[in-house]
Amino acid sequence: MQLSGLRYGSKLLDLVEFPYAEVITGGATKEEIQQMLDKYGKLVVKPFFYGGVGKKGKAGLVKIVDNLHDALEAKKELYFAKIKHGNTVTQANGVTMEAFIEAELEVYFSITASTVHRKPIFTITPHGGVDIESLSSDKKKILEIDPFIGLKSFDITNTLTDTGCPQKFISSLVQYIPKLWDLYENYGLTTIEINPLRVMKKGNHYVPIACDLKASFDQDNPAWKRVGLPIGIFETDVSPFEAEINKLRTYQGQSDVLELNPKGTIIPFMFGGGANSAATETLESAAIFSSDFGGNPPYEKMYEIGKIVFNHWLDTANVLLLIGGKANNTDIYVTFKGVFDALRDHMAKNGSRPIYVVIGRGGPNLVKGMFYAKDILDTLKLPYKIFGFDTSMIRTIEYAKKIDKWWGESGKKEYLKQIAKSK
Repeated sequence: MQLSGLRYGSKLLDLVEFPYAEVITGGATKEEIQQMLDKYGKLVVKPFFYGGVGKKGKAGLVKIVDNLHDALEAKKELYFAKIKHGNTVTQANGVTMEAFIEAELEVYFSITASTVHRKPIFTITPHGGVDIESLSSDKKKILEIDPFIGLKSFDITNTLTDTGCPQKFISSLVQYIPKLWDLYENYGLTTIEINPLRVMKKGNHYVPIACDLKASFDQDNPAWKRVGLPIGIFETDVSPFEAEINKLRTYQGQSDVLELNPKGTIIPFMFGGGANSAATETLESAAIFSSDFGGNPPYEKMYEIGKIVFNHWLDTANVLLLIGGKANNTDIYVTFKGVFDALRDHMAKNGSRPIYVVIGRGGPNLVKGMFYAKDILDTLKLPYKIFGFDTSMIRTIEYAKKIDKWWGESGKKEYLKQIAKSK
């Protein structure tokens, strides 16, 4: 569950009294737009997208205007704008017009849940307004947050000083930024990012103003409901595949999927957040979707997931990958039985389909589950490679990538020749 921009992000910031640029929607009258222009001199016009769609500026979808005519033209141009992120195209649902904030400093700040450190981390730099990834380590700082202590003023002071932030701005930033930790901790957030946070002078002191916001919520944490945001703002364009899988959310266990590349060649059954992050990043465009099927799903759910996945993607994929860490409570035998029963039944109904299977998993009933998978794959005469819990996920995923490339170039042909000879 994600959102971006100040149209609804402002409601989040209101909860902790954090300053933000004044914003009106595309439904504002000409008189209201002119009043904003009279007050601020310039407006920033942006398309509004449901879900967490970023990088609008890079896509040329942000316009700065200083008169009513240009504001209306920008509204007309951006109201139904489209943006491509990855292999997905999303259409805007209107525009927002935000006050242009004159500032002497732009700051980037974010808090997110780290799968590496298993705790929240914050990132800060006084060099905001650019790609944070492009900055050298001396210009940005990434530090862990002890959830029992939280984000304190001295954390902000020390990190800003280390990054070379001018001293005259530090006091105001220290007063306001810890408020974002209160927001993160109390309202079910997994990420909050403000870029840019523009520091403007008001009288004899400086005030940081949030000029854009991105946030992600943990839908399993009921605290997000306290924000009072309409559920519809989190809904993006849903593919037929995602829609079918989403129907299974009422069952035990997780079933979150995001279609990444319908032209991809690897079907990834990912179990757990760590596997999701590692596989999605490593597989890149080869992954057809990202997923998390952890949480000890029952057989019936995994079987239905398997049926949906194979109906959509088996005909075009090179590799079927089952990947996850060493589970604590997920029954490996049950999940494997669901997936491979679905594979067996799909091929019994639709005919054999050549695909290479790669497995990397650990947890309860691992050996029983692997032998069950092996028996079905041997019966279907499909090639496979199985890795145990003592092999790293990254190594297993890299192996799947190599198999994917080989299978597409020559492996599939060699396999079909061997099958033909055996008949």
